[in-house]
Amino acid sequence: MGIQERERKMYRPLRRAGLEVIPNAVPDGTMPIVLGYRPEDSVGRFSRPYETPRLVERLNEDWYDLAVSSGLLDQRREFLVMLPEDTRTHDAFLQDLRWGRRAAPAAWTRVRLLECWDIMGRGAASAFLGVRAGHPGFGMMALDSSVYISCSTGEIGVDVVAVGHPDRSENVLRELEWYARWDHPRADKELQKRIAVWLAGRAPSAVSRSGR
Repeated sequence: MGIQERERKMYRPLRRAGLEVIPNAVPDGTMPIVLGYRPEDSVGRFSRPYETPRLVERLNEDWYDLAVSSGLLDQRREFLVMLPEDTRTHDAFLQDLRWGRRAAPAAWTRVRLLECWDIMGRGAASAFLGVRAGHPGFGMMALDSSVYISCSTGEIGVDVVAVGHPDRSENVLRELEWYARWDHPRADKELQKRIAVWLAGRAPSAVSRSGR
């Protein structure tokens, strides 16, 4: 996929939602993905049922409060968001999961939060941060990996959780170690390689040795 196509199909819709993409600027050593966190890893969360009045507005307010309190945004209001490496939508990702297919590859992209933004409305409707306004789905992480924020839509509402220092979580590290060794046709081989390289680059004492 060319740069112009990615700009037209992905970056412009995200900019309309208040996220300016900063290409090729992910910090070195960033963990490739966050998996396997548990309730004890949480440093904040919120849920909103779909029937909540002014749902999008309330979700935006809650997200921003959590982003600020947890340290997602740096001084320039920059952070990382997980985006597909092609232009497949979040809805296509959910369909892949539903039917047991291997999801399209995704990777971190650096973004800056602009003054006018609408993550849970226009962002969710962009097709890359959800399926439609008020039905968001995304993963975000601070540039220093100090916090990861996951947003998912369930049957009755929206759930958002912040995970503190996922790169130090024994639960997350154990899951990454397991996934890197997972011998299955659905496994993303490229992602497995990235995880293995990232794990190998950590200090031996920092990596969980527990088996799954």
